[in-house]
Amino acid sequence: MRKISRIQSFQYAFAGIWHTFKTQRNAQIHLGIACLILMLGLWLKLSFTEWAVIVLTMGFVVATEMLNTVAEAAMDYATTEFDPQVKIVKDVAAGAVLVSAITAVMVGLLILGPSLWAQFGALMGE
Repeated sequence: MRKISRIQSFQYAFAGIWHTFKTQRNAQIHLGIACLILMLGLWLKLSFTEWAVIVLTMGFVVATEMLNTVAEAAMDYATTEFDPQVKIVKDVAAGAVLVSAITAVMVGLLILGPSLWAQFGALMGE
């Protein structure tokens, strides 16, 4: 078995990340939302701890999206015919992404909500 260098390992990992964002529509949507949240966080001047939670949550969503991509690709490779077990694998992987996305929305509301509400109140002259 051929030994790969650390640099090659990172290159393969970045290729996997690139593949996910290049080919997976939902990953592209998650990335777009993450960029908006980052800009919103800068505007709201989030604290260090708030940034840590936001970044961790974004990583959680991207990682589950990538694992979903793995499950989809592996199952598509395994068979082209309908198989109830393959359906379970794909459904559970998609469900994991949904749970992570819902969690991210809840975290976003908890962290960004109060500051956004305050900013909205200030704009309305309250």
